[in-house]
Amino acid sequence: MTPATPQPPATGPRRGRGRPARGSAAEGPGARDRILTAARNEFAERGYDKTSIRGIAKSAEVDPALVHHYFGTKEQVFGAAIELILAPAMGAPDAVHGGSPEGAGERMARYFFATWENPVSRLPLLAVMRSALTNEAAAAVLRGLIERRLLMRMARDLDVPDPKFRAQLAAAQIIGVAMLRYVIKMEPVASATVDEIIAMVGPTLQRYLTEK
Repeated sequence: MTPATPQPPATGPRRGRGRPARGSAAEGPGARDRILTAARNEFAERGYDKTSIRGIAKSAEVDPALVHHYFGTKEQVFGAAIELILAPAMGAPDAVHGGSPEGAGERMARYFFATWENPVSRLPLLAVMRSALTNEAAAAVLRGLIERRLLMRMARDLDVPDPKFRAQLAAAQIIGVAMLRYVIKMEPVASATVDEIIAMVGPTLQRYLTEK
């Protein structure tokens, strides 16, 4: 019997590190968007500590390696997801600077509380805040994003001394009220109307944003 002729090794494009085999369902159209949506939902529902790359991949119906391929580490996935979660709040600098200086504080308060009062945007925001309170890695990612995408933009156009400090104080005021109202649910803040809160908080924000 004539021995079989050895076959040459298969050739073809090499896969990048961490990338699933070509032709996998993970490579289908919109895989990156599915992963990002799944990550947003997983972090919103489970928080940072209980969310895993494997869980995100399962929700997105992709190979876990593809999550790493597109986004890197868990911290980087979290950063991309919370950027999506925080998107409704990212227009705050435009609201602050979108009118006369005299109304900046009220505009900021009204913009943020409109975002918080919407259940669609509130629930993911609450999950992100809880994650930041319990995990330093999550806090660092959130801190960097808020500073880079929100506070620096707001501070850039403030005509006051120490504009970065002022922008941070204004943000602290809003976040503190949000914690009492939506997380701790402390009365009477929790049951006050938005207009009542804005009437009290707006002048304080105005002082931070415009007083020289």
